[in-house]
Amino acid sequence: MEADRDAALHAVSAAVLAVTRHLSVHEVFQVIVRAAAQLLDARYAALGVPDDEGSFAEFVVEGVSDEEWNRIGPLPRQHGLLAVMLREDKVQRLADVRRAPAFEGWPTAHPVLRDFIGVPIRDGDDTLGIIFLANKRQPGGFTDDDEERLILFAAHAAIALTNARLYERNRELTVIEERARLARELHDAVAQKLFSLRLTAAAALAAADPRSELERVQTLAKEALVELREVIFELRPAELAGDGLAESLRKHVQVLDRVWGAGRGRRTAVRFEGEELTLPPATEAVVFRIAQEALYNALRHGDPCTVTVRLEPGLLEIRDDGVGFDPAEASRDGLGLASMRERAESVGGVLTISSSSSGTVVRLEVPA
Repeated sequence: MEADRDAALHAVSAAVLAVTRHLSVHEVFQVIVRAAAQLLDARYAALGVPDDEGSFAEFVVEGVSDEEWNRIGPLPRQHGLLAVMLREDKVQRLADVRRAPAFEGWPTAHPVLRDFIGVPIRDGDDTLGIIFLANKRQPGGFTDDDEERLILFAAHAAIALTNARLYERNRELTVIEERARLARELHDAVAQKLFSLRLTAAAALAAADPRSELERVQTLAKEALVELREVIFELRPAELAGDGLAESLRKHVQVLDRVWGAGRGRRTAVRFEGEELTLPPATEAVVFRIAQEALYNALRHGDPCTVTVRLEPGLLEIRDDGVGFDPAEASRDGLGLASMRERAESVGGVLTISSSSSGTVVRLEVPA
C-alpha cells in the first residue's frame, strides 16, 4: 500500500512538471491542486498565491463546483489561518480546523472543513503560495505519512510554478520584442513610402496638369500596400513560439467561430481538426499565415455556413461551403493568392486551390 502511494506521488509530481511547458500558470495551479487532492484522498484542496495588497493573486480550489464558488463570494483575504501559513514556514496539520486559535470563520455558503493540512510552497526564502487540503475521505484525518507526502509534493509544485512563471514571462517578452520589431519594420519599410506619397499628392494639387502626379500617387500607394503586407506576413506570430502551430491555429479558429457573423443575421461555424506536429519555425509561420489568409478570404468573400481547417503531417487544408470564385479572376482582384503561393514556394511547399459554386478548398502541402 505504502509503495503504491509513493509511486503515485512521484508519478503525479512528474506529470505536473511535464505539463508545465504547455499550460498557463493558472492551469498548472489547477493540475497541482487536483493532483494533491488525489494523492492524499482529500475531498477539498486549494492553492493560494498571495499578492501585495493583502489578498490573493490566484486562488484555485478542487472539490467546489462553479455554482458553489460563486455563492461563496470574493476571494479570501490574507487573514486567520491563511495569514499564519504565509507568515510561518511550517506545516499546519489539524484534527479540526474550526478549533484552531487563528480560525476566523468562513462565508455562509462555504463548505464545512474539519481535518486539515496545509504546507507553504517555497522557492528558497520566497513563499510562492500555500497548498492545503481538508476532509480526508478515510476516517482518522491526515497522518504523518500524508504530511511527508505533501511536503515532498509542495517541493515539486514549487519547481513547476517557477518554471511556468518563467515560461509565461518569456512569452510576454516575445510579444514585446515582436511588437518592437513590427514598429521598426513599419517605420523603415513603409513610413518613407508614405512620406513620398504625401509629397507627391501635394505636388499634384499644385500642378496645372495633375494627371502624371496622380498616377505617381497611385503607384506609390500600391507599393506601400505591398510593402505593408510583406512586413506583416514576414513577422512570425508570437503565439507560435509559445503554443505551437496546432494550438495557435485552434485558438485563432475559436475566436473566428465566436465572432464571425455576429450582427449579420447568420453565424458561420469555423472548426479546427488536427493535432500538434513539429515543423521548422519558418514553415510554421508560412502555414499559419496562409491559413489566416485563406480563412479571411473564405469568411469575407465566400459567405459560407461552415469553414473547416484541417492540419496533419505535411498538409494544411481549409475547406468551406461558400459561393466559390474563379481563382484566375481572384488573383487580379487582390485576394492575396499570388502571395500565398509565393509563401508556400519559399518553404518548398505547394499550394493548390479548387473552387466551385458549392465551395472552396485550399490545400497547402509542405515537407513534413
